[in-house]
Amino acid sequence: MATINFESELRRAGANATGGWRRLAFLAQRYMLGTIGLIIMLLFVWMAASADLICRYDPLSVDSAHRLAAPSALHWFGTDSFGRDVWSRIIHGSRISLAVGIGSTTLGATLGVIVGLASGYLSGWVDLVFQRITDMLQSLPLLVLALVMTAALGPSLPNVIVAIAIPLIPTVARVIRANTLALREQPFVEAAKSIGMSEMRIALRHVLPNTMAPLIVLATAQLGSTILTEASLSFLGLGIPEPYPSWGRMLSESAAEYVRTAPWLVIFPGIAISLAVFGTNLFGDALRDILDPRQRG
Repeated sequence: MATINFESELRRAGANATGGWRRLAFLAQRYMLGTIGLIIMLLFVWMAASADLICRYDPLSVDSAHRLAAPSALHWFGTDSFGRDVWSRIIHGSRISLAVGIGSTTLGATLGVIVGLASGYLSGWVDLVFQRITDMLQSLPLLVLALVMTAALGPSLPNVIVAIAIPLIPTVARVIRANTLALREQPFVEAAKSIGMSEMRIALRHVLPNTMAPLIVLATAQLGSTILTEASLSFLGLGIPEPYPSWGRMLSESAAEYVRTAPWLVIFPGIAISLAVFGTNLFGDALRDILDPRQRG
């Protein structure tokens, strides 16, 4: 009897696994552009994790004998004005872009969730204060506010993450606040209050989990904008300082002087930035359609 039960459990687990793979295959086929975006994102994550294995040269090593070498079998993407391998710098630069993108998105989303949840659930003077603060932050564009924050904090990796995260707070806070205002009137919240649950427990256990779907979509969409903002800051000289490889700084160093004589110095970093932003936007759009029933066919 035990053997029969064990075999039935195995069959049930196999059926569930098969059903899960079929659902994933259906979603991948239906949201083809989102699948392409996910593949691009996973490719950049793999490159960042395997940078030391897939690069033949140190991204910081200088080789004066091969300055401005064109792409070849020796240097796949050519070299820059210092003789540094462009392929190695782009691959290692993906670590910087992903660290800034994921770090700033996570920090901005976390602070935005705290502000939005408190503002929407507590309302009253708390809502009034938080909304005026978010209005002031949202009055400036993302890049302008990030420029101000970076200039005040100084160019370094932690400072760039904080400088980009601060402008993300208002957008996340408003989305979470809007969902919280709708959820606080639902019957399950009233039921939790009737059995004596504290306001903090209701907000964290019942309201917050129901705001995760829009938060995931918003965070995925903002990931691309944070990568682009970091590249813009580095292009302007306020992002990641030398000698760390950054896609925006690579463009800044070569765009004006070498765009005609060594176009590979502009083309390959530009392609890397475009693909990273393109992939996150495609995946974010597909994720929105999957998680939001109103967006489905």
